[in-house]
Amino acid sequence: MPGSRSTPPAGATPPSGPRAALQALLDGSSGGTLRRALWLDAVDQLLRPHLPPVLAAHARLANVRGDKLVFVVDGPVWHAKLRLATQELVDAARSVGLDVAGLTVRTTTQPLRPIPPAATTAPPMSAAGQSGLAAALALLRSDAPDVSEQRAGGNRKPGRRGT
Repeated sequence: MPGSRSTPPAGATPPSGPRAALQALLDGSSGGTLRRALWLDAVDQLLRPHLPPVLAAHARLANVRGDKLVFVVDGPVWHAKLRLATQELVDAARSVGLDVAGLTVRTTTQPLRPIPPAATTAPPMSAAGQSGLAAALALLRSDAPDVSEQRAGGNRKPGRRGT
């Protein structure tokens, strides 16, 4: 009897690398959940071009539940704007084969796409920049007038009040 296509021939080494890891995840006990997440991400990518550009960054498809698309937005203003785009999104979903009739919108307080840590920190200063900053600070400190002269009003003697 010839070998099955689903099993490797005898003596063949099993595949390794990212594809093998992904296949192991998909075949495992959580494979259905992972396949669903990948499918939702693909549908989100198909529907995203039908959103107004300013709204696309603040909305994400979270689920397809029954005959409803479930979107998550990161603020109440985006909730209202997405509700206005309901008919266009339902039409777009129908055009890709989904049998949907409406839209549900949920609002979260967390950003949908967190800012990566590298984008929030300033780049390190070069050695030339550090030496230039130190020189500028030294010049500012040497030219600054004495604080006691400023408080005394220049010509007045310290400790004496003006009349």
